[in-house]
Amino acid sequence: MKAVTREKYGQSNVLQIKEVEKPVPKENEVLIRVHFTTINRTDCGILTGKPYIIRFFTGLLKPSSIIPGTDFAGQVVERGVNVNNFNIGDKVWGFNDQGLASHAEYMAISENGPIATIPGNLAYDEVVACAEGAHYAYNFINKVHINKADKVLVNGATGAIGSAALQILKSLGIYVTAVGNSKNIELLKSLGADKTYSYEKEDFSEIDREKYHFIFDAVGKSSFEKCKELLLPKGVYISSELGRNSENLYLPLVTKLKGTKRVIFPIPSNCKRSILYINDLIEKDRFKPIIDRYFKPEEIKKAYDYVQSGQKTGNVIITFSSSENDLV
Repeated sequence: MKAVTREKYGQSNVLQIKEVEKPVPKENEVLIRVHFTTINRTDCGILTGKPYIIRFFTGLLKPSSIIPGTDFAGQVVERGVNVNNFNIGDKVWGFNDQGLASHAEYMAISENGPIATIPGNLAYDEVVACAEGAHYAYNFINKVHINKADKVLVNGATGAIGSAALQILKSLGIYVTAVGNSKNIELLKSLGADKTYSYEKEDFSEIDREKYHFIFDAVGKSSFEKCKELLLPKGVYISSELGRNSENLYLPLVTKLKGTKRVIFPIPSNCKRSILYINDLIEKDRFKPIIDRYFKPEEIKKAYDYVQSGQKTGNVIITFSSSENDLV
């Protein structure tokens, strides 16, 4: 099969397209024909091995899997003898932030892993754009107790995580201020944002007079220090990044001891739970996938470079299906 491969950590120049052996599913696994996958922030971390902590899960000195990829949408083409939950022909999708080797034409995954049947009203490419960002957004929200009367600011609301967080919050009836780039302000409004700021024109932390129960920094480009004046006395700041000096690792303890405004670092968990939750929102028409652009596997270096530029809106899709006939 055709696969994206790499032998070491590094930038996009370490990636190669190779013909490798197709995986053989174990007795509790299904073999998936991958139609679409994405390149996301998690993939970039697994590619570079940075921040270094990621290597405790993906290999200390070199990648434990030569094939990258963390999410997929495709079809079951083979199953192990003990598989009971899926049948050949089932349309499925999934995500695992430790890697699935899904940047390939085929991949194997346990039937009990982070995999679910695709909701009937969504196409393969649409559903794969609901994976990584929604998982982290859902984990943001799961780390706190949000009430319908609360107000939340989402910084980086045009990315995969931010746009997912905005939609999940609005599905809960929460008031949301969304910060993004100028070209996507109308997109943020269409997703339900109650108030918007363009970071290209204004610094929300300096001009916003609202007080928030929660601030979700989905891009890690702000800080607790800059945002704390916008928080209510018991307000919470959550960032998807470690912070400029890794302060988001120790500030949760420091701010908890002080007992006032707090920092929480959202260590993500339970990918299967996230997928099932988003499946439910999709079926209720409360979640819209945001797709920036498509790349072919042969354009993988260009695709990674684009994602790492920080300019994408929503999700970047890699197309492993060669024709419409594949998408049966």
